Amino acid sequence: MTKTSRGQSTIEKEKMPPRPVPGTRLTEAYTREIGRLAYLFAWPMVNVYNRFLTYDKLPGPGLAGGVLPVAPPNQLGMLHDYMEPSERAVACPNQDVVYGQCVLALDREPFVIQVPEFGKRFWVYQIVDQRTDSFANIGKMYGTKPGAYLLAGPDWSGRKPKGINEVFRCSTKLGMVIPRVFKDDTPEDLEAVQPVINQIAGYPLSMFAGKLKTTDWRNAQKFPGDTGKEEVKWVKPELFFGQLSTVLDQVPPLPGEEALYGQFRAVLAAANADARLKDVLKDAANSANEELIEPLFQFRNYGLPLPGNWTTQNNGAAFGTDYYTRAAVAKSNILVNRQNETKYFYQDLDGDGNRLNGKNSYSVTFAKGKLPPVKGFWSLTLYNEHHFFSPNELKRYSLGTKNKGLAFDADGSLTLYVQAKSPGKDKESNWLPAPDGHFSLYIRSYWPEAAITEGKWTPPPVKRA
Repeated sequence: MTKTSRGQSTIEKEKMPPRPVPGTRLTEAYTREIGRLAYLFAWPMVNVYNRFLTYDKLPGPGLAGGVLPVAPPNQLGMLHDYMEPSERAVACPNQDVVYGQCVLALDREPFVIQVPEFGKRFWVYQIVDQRTDSFANIGKMYGTKPGAYLLAGPDWSGRKPKGINEVFRCSTKLGMVIPRVFKDDTPEDLEAVQPVINQIAGYPLSMFAGKLKTTDWRNAQKFPGDTGKEEVKWVKPELFFGQLSTVLDQVPPLPGEEALYGQFRAVLAAANADARLKDVLKDAANSANEELIEPLFQFRNYGLPLPGNWTTQNNGAAFGTDYYTRAAVAKSNILVNRQNETKYFYQDLDGDGNRLNGKNSYSVTFAKGKLPPVKGFWSLTLYNEHHFFSPNELKRYSLGTKNKGLAFDADGSLTLYVQAKSPGKDKESNWLPAPDGHFSLYIRSYWPEAAITEGKWTPPPVKRA
């Protein structure tokens, strides 16, 4: 029995259903519908691809706009403090951790990521493929040991180098690494975290000499950054179908997706041979962007419904063939952790089902003993209508474990006040300032306990005063 280059027998390959016949005439309606499906399906992968193209132009690691950690592919950029409100590259950042960022180009060479000794401090490295699915377990909850780890692509055939603790394999050519390191909201912890942050580094395997590198991230160079109110448009409808073939080549089909890829490629080939169909695909991209993708920016339009109008999802970074949720998360808050790493709860509405708006005052009360049950940390974050921090005089965008001055009620409960004006000096420690206009709330529970992952704990309702 002969084998193909991928190890699949020729007999097995012959058993696969026939693909679309090249050159077959296609109708405009069919081309449009397959094009719209392709837009939803590949939107997250095209998003990652365009981040790669953008960062590939950088001269080295640094800070875009002075606030966002960036670096050329296969290099890592790190912050040294919380994310600033002016960041526009990734919607829904949190103000509980010190972030890092790397775009992987594993077709070039494997990537080394360093893990320092974190002690009791919570940390996790999110490591995802181009689909935004996790492929490596590195973090506090995994008991990861300090040292160097290797991320390798699907075609790498080398052996584990000396000095590398473990090798993780990625099924796609591109991917991303997002380190998250918890930090208390105190000047003392800002200083205490610096020696740890400075030992976080990532670089190509060719630069690994068996010794861990150190960088003072407070001295990172600064680059121009994006401005405006909304997230950078990483996926542009007018360019989408010109990039789709490349992305399909970078991301091999999952089992059962071969036929879907065949339909996409057939439509692309037909459009390349027929200017009329090419125009149809352009229209399909615009309509899919408006009708399929844009509504997914609103948390209330996807996920699993919970009491009090909260929603959640339980397959973050493990989407597989759940194309709808994958696209929704990528649009509204791309790069979420696995459920065992972080459980997310999303809220656009108050307990009565009305849109959250800064003209009103709200409260969120956790009963005694009912704070989010976590082994890591939890927080309640507020985002404006564009899913970014809204600047305020307190420079406060979330409340939770990091805040040491939270005031508990006499009965042991914790009430957080979400409103534009101060709730009074005696309550300001628990005040989360709200902006003008619509906003959303977002609970993160890092390293959640079973009560959360099994659905036994859910957030309290957001009550309008």
